[in-house]
Amino acid sequence: MITIRQAWRDGRAQLHCSPSPALDARLLLAHALGRDHAYLVAHDDELLSAEQAAAFAQLLARAAADEPIPYLTGRAPFYGQTFAVSPAVLIPRPETEQLVEAAIGWARGRGRLRVADVGTGSGCIAVTLARHLPAAEVAAVDVSAAALAVARSNAERLAPGRVALVRGDLLAAFGPGLDLIAANLPYVTRQEWTALPDGVKSYEPALALDGGTDGLDAIRALLPQAAERLRPGGLVLLEIGWRQGAAAAALARAAFPAARIAVRPDFAGHDRLVVIETEPSQG
Repeated sequence: MITIRQAWRDGRAQLHCSPSPALDARLLLAHALGRDHAYLVAHDDELLSAEQAAAFAQLLARAAADEPIPYLTGRAPFYGQTFAVSPAVLIPRPETEQLVEAAIGWARGRGRLRVADVGTGSGCIAVTLARHLPAAEVAAVDVSAAALAVARSNAERLAPGRVALVRGDLLAAFGPGLDLIAANLPYVTRQEWTALPDGVKSYEPALALDGGTDGLDAIRALLPQAAERLRPGGLVLLEIGWRQGAAAAALARAAFPAARIAVRPDFAGHDRLVVIETEPSQG
């Protein structure tokens, strides 16, 4: 039998190849024990049962084989909340929080807006916008029924009654009149795919990652639909790959020739967000 302290130490050693072995071991140990971080610290001399030790060992083995920690625990942080995740959805990334921040900053104080989150996955964008924009009508759309099931669980827990879930391809299910369109669509190029870490290629859904030869297939399909459905004075926010700014901006200009278009960098200084803002109507 081993203590919590010993198990945590052994887990760190087993996950030494991880960029964050102490954190990963702690998350897995807390999950195996059904306890939080504070409990692990306060009771570090407590013995694990045989069942707990076996469960922790199994989790460590899977993590050591590159299975992502959020899929092992079923949870991932995003914008101050904990979201349920599964291999049916992309694990939320910190870069996507910048898209949410931009959407909230633009939408706050504008009243009752119609918002569509395209390719919602776990629902992290739609749910977060619903929580921070209480007057908005938020819809989350995805082509994957399995992804929508995950999004539904998050919406029911974190924003009950606030997010309409729609199964469909991009904006096909929507008519004109949207004020804000947010999309984190697949944007990994075929060349980049080969260089992705094994934990991403082997476990995260290719449907949410593979953007075609240049990574812009889904964005290329979305933009004309968005131009037909966005109200004057509306906003489109697109997360893009780190070297796609110029190409994505050109596609945006073709679909929205009169709009203000900008490419914003992420915290590392790489292309990350295309912002398309149309002029209000003059009537």
